[in-house]
Amino acid sequence: RRKDTIEFLGLWESLNNMNFNSVEFDRIKSEAGYNSFTLSPKKWEKTGAIGIISKGGRYGGAFAHTDIAFEFASWISAEFKMYVIQDYKRLKSDENSKLSLG
Repeated sequence: RRKDTIEFLGLWESLNNMNFNSVEFDRIKSEAGYNSFTLSPKKWEKTGAIGIISKGGRYGGAFAHTDIAFEFASWISAEFKMYVIQDYKRLKSDENSKLSLG
């Protein structure tokens, strides 16, 4: 429902999905942020999105690309976000150590 969430999803799709329907996305984005706005799976499917897929039925559910899942998880849990930041810094430090000239 939030405009910044919709913008994040649109940015991810535009960077990772050559078949993303940006015209349909712009319609959705213009509606986002209003109290009356809800984004249904059917409405989102019209954009040709691949980052989040919703399936109905017994074994259905919502499935997201890891980039999107990490972003959502960081909104939900500040602790998770801190772990991601710390791990990223550790990985960059390890990388720099391996590449440095001795």
